[in-house]
Amino acid sequence: MKTALTLLAVAGALASSACTDSKRARNDATWTDRPADVTCWSYGTQTYSGRSTGKVEYDDGRISFVDAATQRYTTIDGECRVVYLPR
Repeated sequence: MKTALTLLAVAGALASSACTDSKRARNDATWTDRPADVTCWSYGTQTYSGRSTGKVEYDDGRISFVDAATQRYTTIDGECRVVYLPR
């Protein structure tokens, strides 16, 4: 009985991670290389407002992208809103 419950728990964990991986793959395919409007704040004060040339990458609370105005790779720490633009 204990083995059956363990197998059931493992199967459930695998099924839930597969759905997550599927959603991530779909989102990556949908939003890859689309420009976005990016606005960031720090302590309620706007610190950045601009546009990316393509996909915005997320990593540990920071975002990275190529700024459309300066053509420079930009990394920002803080609270940001990213709005992807239609094709």
